[in-house]
Amino acid sequence: MKKHLILVVDDEPRILRLIQTNLKLAGYAVLCAGDGPSGLEIVERENPDLVILDILLVGPIDGYAVCERIREFSDVPVLMLTAKSQDADKIRGFDAGADDYLTKPFSSQELLARVKAILRRSGEGSKVKGPSTLVCGEISINFAQARITTEHAGTVDLTPTEFKLLSELAKHPNEIVLHEDLLTRVWGSEYRNEVDYLRAYIWYLRRKLERDPSRPRYLLSRQGLGYMLACPGDPESAPEQGAPGEPPG
Repeated sequence: MKKHLILVVDDEPRILRLIQTNLKLAGYAVLCAGDGPSGLEIVERENPDLVILDILLVGPIDGYAVCERIREFSDVPVLMLTAKSQDADKIRGFDAGADDYLTKPFSSQELLARVKAILRRSGEGSKVKGPSTLVCGEISINFAQARITTEHAGTVDLTPTEFKLLSELAKHPNEIVLHEDLLTRVWGSEYRNEVDYLRAYIWYLRRKLERDPSRPRYLLSRQGLGYMLACPGDPESAPEQGAPGEPPG
């Protein structure tokens, strides 16, 4: 069986060696880069299965910029690695296209658990049993092609994790999906209590899909319970009025 190839981009040699050693012991193939431009070159040339990317890179471009440039030509999952822990920093990472966020200091077990979960999500894809396309009001979801369009924005680019989350909601239109169920199905059982994490992704999906993210019509929340994809015109279930959008925090 071919090993998963992981690229680690960090300007601290000690951190690079530590991550590289742990990943190799876990059975992964590993490439390393000490700055953003080198990392971008390796992504383009080697097409890795995962990029572990430090945000505070020394050099011409930081980790946020590297992630944004990666998203211009690749949908490879990106795990951002940083000493920053504020919600605003996490949101900026998601804005840049990151799929996950791990704050320093971290244990090798935590790193390997995140890597395993991301690769599992990436390998599973976001297939939904049933029709290949769901039209939900102004939003059209083509599951076979992983393609999203809206009437006001045209084609919308989602990260693999964002598409997986939307797909899970689309499996049950006009039904509340509990927080812990979404977290387990999209990220894995180890994330089942990370509600703030889920809120961050829902907030970002609203920014991409809703005409007015502050007053969502489709991605609705039920405080203390979960979220639902509200599709107007469904004869079996009429969606309730959505609560105003809110950033995590």
